[in-house]
Amino acid sequence: MAAKPDSLFDREAEWTDLIRFASPQHAALRLGIVYGRRRFGKSYLLRRLVEAVGGVYHLALREERRSALDRFAASLGRQQRWVPAAPVRDWGDALTQAVTLLGTNGTTPQVLVIDEYPYLQQTCGEMDTTVQALMDEAAGGTLTDGWTAPVSIVLCGSAMSVMTRILSGTSALRGRAVLDLPLAAFDYRVARGFWDIDDPAVAFTVDSVVGGAAGYKDLTADAGTPTRLDDVPEWLCATVLNPSHALFREDDYLLREDPRVTDEAVYYSLLGAIADGRTAPVRIAEALGRTSTDIGHHMTVMTTAGFVTRQDDLLRARRPTYRVADPIVRFHHLINRRHRARLEDRMAPRVWSEASATYRSGIVGPHFEAICRVWTDRYASAETLGGGTDRSASLQVDDPRSRQSFQLDVVARRSGDRNDGTTSIQLLGEAKARRLNTDDLARLDRLADLLTRRRGVVLAPDAKRLLFSLDGFSNDLVSTATTRPDVELIDLHRLYEGD
Repeated sequence: MAAKPDSLFDREAEWTDLIRFASPQHAALRLGIVYGRRRFGKSYLLRRLVEAVGGVYHLALREERRSALDRFAASLGRQQRWVPAAPVRDWGDALTQAVTLLGTNGTTPQVLVIDEYPYLQQTCGEMDTTVQALMDEAAGGTLTDGWTAPVSIVLCGSAMSVMTRILSGTSALRGRAVLDLPLAAFDYRVARGFWDIDDPAVAFTVDSVVGGAAGYKDLTADAGTPTRLDDVPEWLCATVLNPSHALFREDDYLLREDPRVTDEAVYYSLLGAIADGRTAPVRIAEALGRTSTDIGHHMTVMTTAGFVTRQDDLLRARRPTYRVADPIVRFHHLINRRHRARLEDRMAPRVWSEASATYRSGIVGPHFEAICRVWTDRYASAETLGGGTDRSASLQVDDPRSRQSFQLDVVARRSGDRNDGTTSIQLLGEAKARRLNTDDLARLDRLADLLTRRRGVVLAPDAKRLLFSLDGFSNDLVSTATTRPDVELIDLHRLYEGD
């Protein structure tokens, strides 16, 4: 198996899957799909794959069909020293010649990568069926007669709602692909290593603005990387808040990447409402002056496109909550879009100073909650959690007596839940950007009691109460926690380096 290049940061699992896919023992022609949001590093990863295995990498552009075909033929010619006998007629002819050229190029596996595949679909509506016909012809054996090397085709794209439909439903390519690889952003711990930031507080702040998209590091290289919290305002004013910088309008670029986003005003309003803290469908619809039914299609587009994440309630069916998936989109909607005129007038330092309260409540708070759930799912030890857990989520807890509802930031069921219809809660967590004290533990105890009053809900015998804080804990809370084995205190240092 080809070793992962030193220049490729992390991505061990993805590299292993790609190399395994691209090195088949028997199949003559195989198909794989790779997709992920813009700037996540898909193209860089796939170029390294072609370098390691051999083959052709072709980046599609937005252009007319004839121009696209000529560029594809030029890619083959340049990378394989191939001269076509005549101009390729159509995409069926182009792909057939490409895979045949690779299949007769020695005996080692070959890869054909078509990056930004959705651009070709836009000008060639039959692109999927063309690939389907190619795969079916290879499966029948007629196409691959005389081949000496196996060939793997990788279709890659950033338009998430398009790429996720390729293998679903009645799609022409359903059942043809053996690789379905989504490429996610780096999580907060991996991103810290990628940016090479020592101070967890600085790493968290950078992550709360740009998230784990690998491409943003190169885009901000001229401004350097903050090493102290005092460096962050200057770094922001030189990058995300700078009207001359590519990241200043990044939310616009991301939204326009997806061809299903047609009425931009509606989608901008949806993202703005969710970024502003409206997570329930009814509240999101109210912000737009519509009903939940009216925005159903738009919410589906936003989730399949990867702009919004949907999370179902742990205890109640049909009660989903929605959150903005990408930190930089949230930042743009709460800071850049609200102050665009003044930012364009080069007033970034003043805007950032005045927006500090919005940043703290609307960005830091939700982002801190999100990384606490990631830590619980990926890094917390079984001892910390009191046992195995399912995926964590937030949860609304109702108090019928006071007619109030409360939010639990981190909740997880015990893994291997009972089969009698009872939900066993393994952990309950509070995640706050402020300093926590014994009142917060008392609140958590009260919410635990409210939960167990619900029919079919019990606390696991070794259930834990987790208190996450960005600013630390009071002395009385630290003292109390030492006497209660069911309580864990998790600060920023432990989130980044402990379990």
